[in-house]
Amino acid sequence: MVPEKMVSVSKHALQTGGAQALLEGLDPEQRAVATHLLGPLCVIAGAGTGKTRAITHRIAYGVQTGTYSPAAVLAVTFTSRAAGEMRERLRALGAPGVQARTFHSAALRQLTYFLPRAMNRAVPRLIEHKAPLVAQAAGRLGFEVDRAAIRDLAAEIEWSKVHLWTADDYREGAAKAGRGQVAGLDAIAISRVIGLYEQVLGEAEAMDFEDVLLVMCGLMEEKPLVADQIRSQYRHFVVDEYQDVSPLQQRLLDLWLGGRQELCVVGDPAQTSYSFAGATSSYLTGFGRRFKDATTVRLVRDYRSTPQVVGLANSVLRVARRSSGGVELVAQRPAGPEVRFRAFADDASEAKGIVDRAAELINGGLPAEDIAVLYRTNGQSEPLETAFAEAGIAFHVRGGERFFARREVREALVLLRAEAQAAVDQPPLERVHEVLRARGWTEQAPTERGAVRDRWESLDALAALSGELLETQATTLAELVALIDQRAAAGHAPAAQGVTLASLHSAKGLEWEAVFLAGLSDGLLPISLADGPAEVEEERRLLYVGITRAKQHLQLSYANARTAGGSRNRKVSRFLAGLWPSAALAAKRVKGLDVPEAAALSEPALARFEALKAWRLEVARQAGLPAYTVFTDVTLRALADRAPSSVAGLMAVPGIGPAKLDKYGAVVLALLSELAAGAGASDGA
Repeated sequence: MVPEKMVSVSKHALQTGGAQALLEGLDPEQRAVATHLLGPLCVIAGAGTGKTRAITHRIAYGVQTGTYSPAAVLAVTFTSRAAGEMRERLRALGAPGVQARTFHSAALRQLTYFLPRAMNRAVPRLIEHKAPLVAQAAGRLGFEVDRAAIRDLAAEIEWSKVHLWTADDYREGAAKAGRGQVAGLDAIAISRVIGLYEQVLGEAEAMDFEDVLLVMCGLMEEKPLVADQIRSQYRHFVVDEYQDVSPLQQRLLDLWLGGRQELCVVGDPAQTSYSFAGATSSYLTGFGRRFKDATTVRLVRDYRSTPQVVGLANSVLRVARRSSGGVELVAQRPAGPEVRFRAFADDASEAKGIVDRAAELINGGLPAEDIAVLYRTNGQSEPLETAFAEAGIAFHVRGGERFFARREVREALVLLRAEAQAAVDQPPLERVHEVLRARGWTEQAPTERGAVRDRWESLDALAALSGELLETQATTLAELVALIDQRAAAGHAPAAQGVTLASLHSAKGLEWEAVFLAGLSDGLLPISLADGPAEVEEERRLLYVGITRAKQHLQLSYANARTAGGSRNRKVSRFLAGLWPSAALAAKRVKGLDVPEAAALSEPALARFEALKAWRLEVARQAGLPAYTVFTDVTLRALADRAPSSVAGLMAVPGIGPAKLDKYGAVVLALLSELAAGAGASDGA
C-alpha cells in the first residue's frame, strides 16, 4: 500500500503540474538522489532510510521534468513483490509507464520477443524445478543420490551458472572458491553432473531460470541488432538491492548498458547475506572505481526504528562497518521501549517466554500480523510453532513449510507409528534413534550445507523433541507418537493472518512493529558452518538485518540448553559481546537459580519461584527427603514461569509425570491459584 503522505504529494504534483512538488517531504539526502537524473549514481542506503521512496521520486521527477521518457526507464529489483510495490508507487507519483521488473522477468520478456525474430526459434520451455533433470543426469552417471543430495546438486549447478562457469570451468572455479564436496561428490564428479544436466536440458528442449539470463546475454552478444534495439529502448537504468547482484546479473546489466553510464544503483553492503547463492557486494562497493564520474549519496536517516533499536543495530555493525562500507544510522523516530534481552534455560522455555510476551503485546492492542519471530535455521521453528499453537495464537511460517509438514518429518513419523505397533523389548529412545538414523540422521551435524543440512536440522529437532517427551511425559513409544501427533494436529490448525515465523534470510526487506530474535547463541549465530572471517561477518550482517526489521519492540534471546535438564553449554552470540546487559542479569540473581535462569523470569515469576521453593522445602522436611526429589530446580523454575492453572498445564511442565501429578498436583495448583489471587489483589490496591 502506498503511504498516505506519498499519495498526497503525488496528487499535488499532478494537480499543479509542477515537478517541484515531488520533492516536498524528502530529506536532504533523498532530495539529492531525486534530483541527480543524469550520469552514474550510487546510493548507499541504510535499513529504514527510505531508499524506495528516494528512487521512485527520482524516476518520477525525471519523467515530470521531461528528462526521462517513461518507456525508456527500466527499474530492476530482486523480488516480484518489490517490483510490484515500485510500480504502484510510480503510478501514484505520475509515472505509470515505467517498467519495474526483476532481472529474470525483464530478460524473459525480451527473450520471448527477440529469440523467435532474431534466431527463428521458439523460446525453450522454462522448468520450475531442476531436481528431476538433476536426478536423471546423476542416475545416468551411476551416482546414488537422495532428495537432499539432488537439491544440493541443483544449488551447485545454479552457483556455477551465476558465476558464468561451464562444466569444464567448474573444477578450477570450485577449487578457487573453496567449495569442497557437495552431496558426497568431488569437483570432478560435479562437473560431470553439470555437463550431463545441460545435455538432458537440451534433450527436453527446456531451460532453467539461470538460462533465461544466460541465453539473453548470448543473444545480445551474438546479434548486435538485438542489442542495439534494446539499448535504443532503455536509456536509463535503476537497480535496487545492488549489493546482492551476481556475476551473471551484472553481465546482463553491462550488456543492457552497452558502455553507457545512465545507471543508478541502490544498496547496503551491511545487508549482503546471499553470498551462498552467488551474490557479491563488490559491484556496489567498487562502483566508484568502475564509473570514475560517479556520485555517491548516503542515506542515513532511519525512519523505521526507534533510537533504541537503531542504537543496537549500529553497535552490532560498528566492528565491521569500516570493512563493509555500511552506514551509521541516525534514528528519526521518538524514543521507544528499551530493547529486551532474555536468557532461558532451554528451547521450550525460550519459546514459551516469546509467546507470553507476544500475547502481552496482542492483548495491549498490537495486531498479531505486526509481530515476527526470526531465527537462523528452519529447524528452530518447532518449539515456537508448538508454543504458539498451545497458546491459541495464529501464526504462519514464511518462506518454508511448518515443521510437521516437512517431508522428512512426515516420513519419519510414519516409520515411528509403525515401530510403535511392534512388540520390541528395547528402550523407546533407542528405537526412535534407529528410525531417524534410517532416514539419514546422525548424532553429529553433517559438514555439508544446503538441503543435507536442512534435512538433518529437522530430524535432529525431532530427535530432541522425542528425548524431551520421553523424559517428562511419555514412557512408551506409543505414548510418544500420540503426543507428537497431538502437537502436529495443533500446529496444523488454520493460521490465516497471525504472527510471522521466519528465518533471518526470508525476513529481508520486511518490517514489523515487534520483532523477537530467537536462538542467539554461538553455533546458531554465527552458525557452526561459518568457515573463515568472511562467512562469520556475513552472519553478523544477518543479525543486523534481523535487528533492523523491528520498528518499536525488539527482544533478543537465547537458551542455555536445547532440552530441559540438558547440557547447559550454550553461550550468547559473540556478536553481542559487550552489548548483552550482564549487570542487569546479575541484579536479578536469585538463590537457587543461576544468572541466565533468573533473567528469564519476570518479577511475578520470581515471587512464585520463591513461594514454590518454600513449599518444596517444607514437603521435603516432612517426608525426610532431599528437596530435589519433590521437584528439581528446573521443574520448579518452569512452574514459576508458566504458572499452569489446569491439570493439562501441569502435565506439560518438564519433570511432572503421572506419579508427581497424583502426589503434588492439586496442592501445586492451589498454591499457584492463591499466589495469582494475591498478585491480583496487590495490583488492584
